[in-house]
Amino acid sequence: MNFESHSTAAGRMAMQTPAAPAHPHETMDAMAPSGADALDSEQQARELEYRSLMRKWWFAAPVGVFTMIMSYPWLIPVLRDWFPRGSPELWYVWAFMGVASAAVLLYSGNQFFTGAWQALKHRSANMHTLIALGTGVAWVYSTIILLFPQVLPSSEMLEVYYDVTVVVTALVVLGLAMELKAKGRTSDAIKKLIGLQPKTARVVRGGMELDIPVEEVLVGDLVVVRPGEKIPVDGEIAEGSSAVDESMVTGESLPVEKKVGDEVIGATINKTGAFKFRATRVGKDTALASIIRMVQDAQGSKVPIQRIVDVVSGYFTPTVAILAILGFMAWYTYGPEPRIVFALIVAVTTLIIACPCALGMATPMSLTTGVGLGALNGILIRDGTALQTAQKLQSVILDKTGTITHGKPVLTDVVMSPGVDENEMLRLAGGVEKSSEHPLAAAIVEGAAARGLALPDAEIFNAIPGRRSARSRRWGSRSS
Repeated sequence: MNFESHSTAAGRMAMQTPAAPAHPHETMDAMAPSGADALDSEQQARELEYRSLMRKWWFAAPVGVFTMIMSYPWLIPVLRDWFPRGSPELWYVWAFMGVASAAVLLYSGNQFFTGAWQALKHRSANMHTLIALGTGVAWVYSTIILLFPQVLPSSEMLEVYYDVTVVVTALVVLGLAMELKAKGRTSDAIKKLIGLQPKTARVVRGGMELDIPVEEVLVGDLVVVRPGEKIPVDGEIAEGSSAVDESMVTGESLPVEKKVGDEVIGATINKTGAFKFRATRVGKDTALASIIRMVQDAQGSKVPIQRIVDVVSGYFTPTVAILAILGFMAWYTYGPEPRIVFALIVAVTTLIIACPCALGMATPMSLTTGVGLGALNGILIRDGTALQTAQKLQSVILDKTGTITHGKPVLTDVVMSPGVDENEMLRLAGGVEKSSEHPLAAAIVEGAAARGLALPDAEIFNAIPGRRSARSRRWGSRSS
């Protein structure tokens, strides 16, 4: 048995295949489900996780707003009179906030404590460790001074940090949901790329033309393609000729003339003629499969700055913990009385202000969003390094203006000899070209229609492959 590991938009997948299948169909069975089915499963799992995170966010957000307001009611004119500092009413409100924030930690923030515990079992620390430590310590400290306010030297020092506990949890959960949504956009782009490939192919076997699933096409099969159909796999033309729209791969809007011996690319569109070609690359070896694999690998890659963030994150958590301990020791040794209280406040404050809301998430979210949006707009990014290097670009040189303009030929000028009426010539040229399927012909017809010209019908029309219509050159029309 052979084992293969493949990168996907959501992670990695291991596949076990027979070392030497006895029949091609056994290989196809071993490869099921298809890439589209795998992406559908990933998307469903991602959607469930996204909905779960958003439920946690909507649970934590209202509690966060309430705790932010009621943690400092003396700053708000109306609430200042209703809940003065040290009043029983304020104590009961804070007690309610303690219960509500505990519910937020248990429901919305449980993944942080689980992640911190897993890291602790491996004797390591990560962002989950710092989030769990910061929010947990803030809640414990607030609850202790709320239940035992006499430990404080003055009632003026009684302040709870339930708002920090809830708001940090809510913001990080929202960030995770946004990152998941960004990955979903990348998967949508990959699904659109997969959807470019036709589902079936017409092959010649045993002297008969058979329609079979594209997954069953083998290298060496003779494939038949008719006008208007998509080319199922990569190959080389064996019989016939045609014009093929390869804009999906090259960005070139004009069809490319193909003849015997020329290469054709899977998922491109055959325009005019019919031909037969010999399959040379199928399955994961096709150009389209390579593009899909490149997008998947780019989404899972790391930009150089993200590696720096990962290194910083590895040192950040223990450094913050050490600073909190040093702060506690310094205030406990040299601080005023009650030393233990001031030392605890300093240690808790250090952990709270260092609790990360963006570090470790901003870079991967930016990468995922950039790769996904680029793919949706036809821009394929090779890897994260290329994306980061793009910020240093000063000049962009394009060899195909259609890539950044209309993406198709457009009539811009009609240049005539002296004494020839421009509109009349354009009307006659449009009458011939409207019977043609060529993109330049379509540009002339659209240009004439834009000027409101009534196009006549050609009595005799003959389309010569590779040379436009039989009479358009003689009339001297020009499009660019």
